[in-house]
Amino acid sequence: MQTVIVASETLFAVAATYLKDATQWNRIAALNGISDPWLSELTVLQIPDLDASAGGGVGF
Repeated sequence: MQTVIVASETLFAVAATYLKDATQWNRIAALNGISDPWLSELTVLQIPDLDASAGGGVGF
């Protein structure tokens, strides 16, 4: 787990950057007690460890 500080981001973008999968934004939200994926101010977030099986994307 790591801690990051983001400014005016979306949890989708944060998940894409740190978890390599934007569909895992809900893992970040749950860990930080956030319900709205749109962040409007400077925010400190805990980022969960990578888990390739947790993705919600569709495989081809």
